[in-house]
Amino acid sequence: MPAKGPRPSLYLSTTTRMAIVMTEPHKEPGVAKRITERLADRNARVGVIGLGYVGLPLSTAFAASGLNVLGFDRQAQKVSSVNDGRSYIADVPSEVLAPLVEQRRLSATHDFSQLATCDCLCICVPTPLDANKNPDMSYVARVSDDIAETMTEPQLVVLESTTYPGTTEEVIVPRLTQTGRTVGEDVFVAFSPERIDPGRTDFTAANTPKVVGGVTPTCTELAAVLYSTFNEQIFKTSSPRVAEMEKLLENIFRLVNVSLVNELALLCDRLNIDIWEVIDAASTKPYGFMPFYPGPGLGGHCIPIDPFYLTWKAKEVNFSPRFIEVAADINDHMPNVVQTKVTVALNNSQKCLNGADVLLLGVAYKRDVDDVRESPAIQIIIELWKKHANVTYHDPHVAQLTVDGTQLDSLPMDSKTLSSADCVVIVTDHTAFDFDYISETSQLIVDTRNAIKSRDLPHVYHLGVPDAPKRLGKE
Repeated sequence: MPAKGPRPSLYLSTTTRMAIVMTEPHKEPGVAKRITERLADRNARVGVIGLGYVGLPLSTAFAASGLNVLGFDRQAQKVSSVNDGRSYIADVPSEVLAPLVEQRRLSATHDFSQLATCDCLCICVPTPLDANKNPDMSYVARVSDDIAETMTEPQLVVLESTTYPGTTEEVIVPRLTQTGRTVGEDVFVAFSPERIDPGRTDFTAANTPKVVGGVTPTCTELAAVLYSTFNEQIFKTSSPRVAEMEKLLENIFRLVNVSLVNELALLCDRLNIDIWEVIDAASTKPYGFMPFYPGPGLGGHCIPIDPFYLTWKAKEVNFSPRFIEVAADINDHMPNVVQTKVTVALNNSQKCLNGADVLLLGVAYKRDVDDVRESPAIQIIIELWKKHANVTYHDPHVAQLTVDGTQLDSLPMDSKTLSSADCVVIVTDHTAFDFDYISETSQLIVDTRNAIKSRDLPHVYHLGVPDAPKRLGKE
């Protein structure tokens, strides 16, 4: 029976991990060892495919660690911007990008034949849903084909794009091995879910633990070595499927809990209870409770989309994830709830939504970012248009917004813009907003974020809060 003692940590330091790889040749083929040595000596070139919200921060993290990074993107504008040291991603300031470009640590290209010049490749391309809400793996498949066609020397290939369990082994591996390569010997494949949270500065690529899962143990170890060049906290899973499922769990966890509190907000509204006060009270419990807050709906590329990856995959094993489907349905319904709240607020002011001037404050999907992907504001605009409202918006981070082919421009934030609106809807609570000024200047407000804390203002309606007594003539 083995001696008892502390369990070995799954988080290994960079030095320890590289020592393990380089001193256990029976576990590491010579090819993997060579890539490991190049990473350790910072002589390796890392290719990052897709220079968006995930790819550009990842590229700068690798480059800042001393590696040579080549970014790939089919959009010429992004390639030119990177090579000029001009960032288009808020999380990567130009002051950070420019020195890396000047030092020739980071460059970009749209010439995918250059994939062959890289030791390691990270795939950070979109994984959207099609019109039927089925996963669209065309971007991943195309890039995998590009890698297979250009590969002349063994490479490590890591998928970072969020997707369904099985993608790495079912989409990428067959394409990379169709010409006779063997995974774990002359090509190495792994999955490592991106953990980029736009707008955050406390958790970045460098200090957010990285999960890796390879097709073989050698693949896992090599991927761990790659990411340990800039991150000390690496958690290794037994397979890509575990890592792929882990990412879905992260986002579905948030979806389910926000959808739960949204449903409770609707119930509290009818029970004459303030949901925000309820959450504050529950948050005093030091264990067993984590606060989540209601809102107009979840946005961003991941959380509104991820459940459909899993529900699609679940059909293969004749399983219906009902709990997740209900949560997604509640989230999808929230923009309609906001439209209803606006209608009620206007009716109580003897106005009709039909023909009303409605101003949205914030159209980004979350505070202090410029990302409008899957933003609930877009569906709120559509719901208001269905009732023939005249909709405008202001967002300091989003100058223009296209909704159903119609382009809207952000209006200035001034007294004229606010006072001329029949109803102002706070959709995104950017820190740049002066909510005292907004409250004093606007005729009528629907606050979906509890940005205005006072409950004594009869012209302010809150999501999850019943109508104020003063507004109903009860005082």
